[in-house]
Amino acid sequence: MGVQQQKLAVHDLEVGMFVSDLDRPWHQTPFPIQGFYIRSQNDVRALASHCKWVMVDEPENRDSVSVDGKSVLGFRARSKQRANERQEIELPPLSIRQPVRHKVTATLKKEVKTSKKLLRDAELALERMFDSVHTEAGLDGRLVADVTKKMVRSVCRQPNALLWLSRTRQYDDFVYRHALNTSVWALVVGRQLGLNEGLLNHLGAGCLLTQVGKTALPADIVQQEQQLSVEEFEIFRTYVQRGVEILQPSGISKAVLSVVQGHRERHNGSGFPSGVGGERIPLLAKVAGIAEFFETLIAPREGLEPMTPAKAVGWLYEMRNIEFQKDLVEAFIQAVGVYPAGTLVELSDGCRGVVVSHHPERRLFPSVMIMQASEQSLLKSGKVVDLARYNESRVPGTVLAVRECLPHGTDGLDLKALDATNEPRWSLRKHFTR
Repeated sequence: MGVQQQKLAVHDLEVGMFVSDLDRPWHQTPFPIQGFYIRSQNDVRALASHCKWVMVDEPENRDSVSVDGKSVLGFRARSKQRANERQEIELPPLSIRQPVRHKVTATLKKEVKTSKKLLRDAELALERMFDSVHTEAGLDGRLVADVTKKMVRSVCRQPNALLWLSRTRQYDDFVYRHALNTSVWALVVGRQLGLNEGLLNHLGAGCLLTQVGKTALPADIVQQEQQLSVEEFEIFRTYVQRGVEILQPSGISKAVLSVVQGHRERHNGSGFPSGVGGERIPLLAKVAGIAEFFETLIAPREGLEPMTPAKAVGWLYEMRNIEFQKDLVEAFIQAVGVYPAGTLVELSDGCRGVVVSHHPERRLFPSVMIMQASEQSLLKSGKVVDLARYNESRVPGTVLAVRECLPHGTDGLDLKALDATNEPRWSLRKHFTR
């Protein structure tokens, strides 16, 4: 009997499929080494807590497997049916009432300098907010509102600066970093959509508050949230409703609460806590959801290798009109680029560095801070090359482009050295030259 293998994302698995290999060593998971059938959605959820993709056997003639008393066909017989079951959900195009065209009014270098203190204030506000959640005084929403207004103004002036700093700064607490980075991604996308400052303030504040419910969960579940058992995941998913219950007495607006409550819902109804989809998810919650999901994919976590931002962008593209509305995915990519700020890259001439910003019109040619020469020797100081400008008069064959994205932790490309608050060697004070 011949057996072929197919690589599938975990969220594409169906009951009856036979999982023959994982994207990590078997001994790092609780699953049987010899492989196993997917017998229920609990198996899928268990896989999702450990893996991003798996290998599935597609036999020429595999016996049917009994699942909950029913006979389920093997993978080959169900493959065509699977494509139909994973339906795309088409909605009318997103319509923003009176969209605002935000103009760039500050240079990247100037806004990075302005935003240094802003991110420090944001960290402090988050720390104080999380500390106050379970005190008698309760959560002080003014802390979040004040810092959100400053973040919104910064993103409106120059969308790349705060994104750059949030990607290159280091934070002691993952929950703080996750909430803050999610907020920055969401604000950049909201700006792209043309949301006015009032809506952006609701969006930013909601994103900063999305993680509040995790303070009511056991610490080990929060720390290992991507490696949970089925039972632990059922506890984990309660963090959204717990967050809403914590925030309601604090006087937080309904618009902000809707972001917190809806950021884990999905376009096709596969999310939580309510399993709603499509037009039943508020727009701001949709933006927060795609931002939070993207940050989860690319964020470094102990024991887990994060995706490169470019791969995460590609994954989002594959999810359009399935887990995320098509218009929103396209707006996200337009806002952050194919190579978002903070992406480690190798150029076609062998030099290596990190993406600083991107051009909405020429998304394949971002601005890159060069940190290693072509022979991979570390430079004494960084220099930024604007690939779009550099290639303006170049003929085919001499164009300088991104050859590949590099994984987090690549030798010599340490994002810790890019902390602008410490005046590092790799500083945006350098001119955009090559």
